Amino acid sequence: MAGNGDEDDLVGASAAVAALTDQQLLRYSRQIILPDIDEAGQQRLLQSRVLVLGLGGLGSPVTTYLAGAGVGQLVLVDPDTVEVSNLHRQILHRTTSIGIAKTESARTSLEALNPEVEIVTHTCRLSGDELLDAVRAADVVVDGTDNFESRFELNRACVALRTPLIYGAVVGMEGQASVFRADRDDSPCYACLYPDLAGQPEAGRPSSNWENCSGQGVLGPVAGIVGCIQATEALKVLLGIETNLVGRLLLVDARTMEFHWFQLKKSPSCEACGAPTGS
Repeated sequence: MAGNGDEDDLVGASAAVAALTDQQLLRYSRQIILPDIDEAGQQRLLQSRVLVLGLGGLGSPVTTYLAGAGVGQLVLVDPDTVEVSNLHRQILHRTTSIGIAKTESARTSLEALNPEVEIVTHTCRLSGDELLDAVRAADVVVDGTDNFESRFELNRACVALRTPLIYGAVVGMEGQASVFRADRDDSPCYACLYPDLAGQPEAGRPSSNWENCSGQGVLGPVAGIVGCIQATEALKVLLGIETNLVGRLLLVDARTMEFHWFQLKKSPSCEACGAPTGS
């Protein structure tokens, strides 16, 4: 009887291996051989759902690498159509996609890369209950938006539903990224990063270089660097790899090609994740 536990483990491992087809074993072979992933981790990815808001400079590499890694379902949200000025950095899209909804352009590219991944699209800006429903259904949320209003609303939804949020932003030749784990009591949130802006109404909120790149410009590969970091952190959360950017803000300076990070702390007075008054 002492061997029953080992036998059960072997049966479970065999079931995980059997669940992968020969084509899946071949397609994902280079990541399956990683000790942090193996067959069980790959099966976990295949059963995961990731919500990605924004299919631009950040969302393009994020969705490309998540689809390539075999994330089972990608839920893509973007209200915009492809414009020629997008193409230098938004690598999901092609010249032939100009004028087409970014969600449909992304679907075409991602299904061509990996037809096994289920693509769900929302060609609109999700807010209110619709946003909450989308976040509730996701294992991980990736923020590829480009304005504070969307970021703060998404952060509030992730905090309320305790859903991990992968943050990234890029402008000029600089970028930043972090991971906010509302499912962990010790994790700060996006509003902890910008406390002076979080509680202000949109109309009265001061502008920031990090709000969007339309007026500041952006070097395409810098968006690619930050998007790749976001994709990596999303996969690590899905796989249960604990060494990640929780509680840290990573700063990328492509002009000097330097990476720095500093510690983020959960704010007790944060309007999104802070302790309730009187607690």
